[in-house]
Amino acid sequence: MEPAEHNDWLLMQKVGGGDEAAMAELYDRFVGLVYKTSRQIMPSRAEAEDAVQETFIRLWQTADRFDPNRAKLVTWVMLITRRHLIDRLRRKSARPEQLGLDSSVDFLGPVVMPPRDPGGNHDLEILQRRVAELPELQRVVIERTYIQGFTLREVSEQLGAPLGTIKSALSRGLARLRDRLMSDNKNHGQDSSA
Repeated sequence: MEPAEHNDWLLMQKVGGGDEAAMAELYDRFVGLVYKTSRQIMPSRAEAEDAVQETFIRLWQTADRFDPNRAKLVTWVMLITRRHLIDRLRRKSARPEQLGLDSSVDFLGPVVMPPRDPGGNHDLEILQRRVAELPELQRVVIERTYIQGFTLREVSEQLGAPLGTIKSALSRGLARLRDRLMSDNKNHGQDSSA
């Protein structure tokens, strides 16, 4: 184990043991990243702030599970963050105008989905179909970053593509997904008013 990894492991052991100074250190290191991620997904600043606090509670509760041999601390923190945000969105999905997500894709931002169709057409099915329609590189980058939890740098190494290309593919893929989902919503609204 590298010295930095060992230090991260020690930090998480202290966090798990209730050490307030260790928790403060963890918070200081990652609050900006967790907030930025939460703000990209949650529809309001207040909800993003709530999500950040709840994420750090989860980090504290699961600190003893951190294994530096399996993932870097930043990767683990982001995995916990993503899982928490998915859970928050699932809880909100009882309202039809909210995007109901499963673990298939998460960071789409606040996207309004068409109301649920009584015939059984669910938000997740629409979302999965739209992701599958993306160009291959965009689809693969979204799946690897948001489903499998890899960083953009790791995806860049896996695919043998420049980091800038991977970032662009992610950005274009998410923008295309948002546009298509918003178009679905607009078309559904016109259909239901006819």
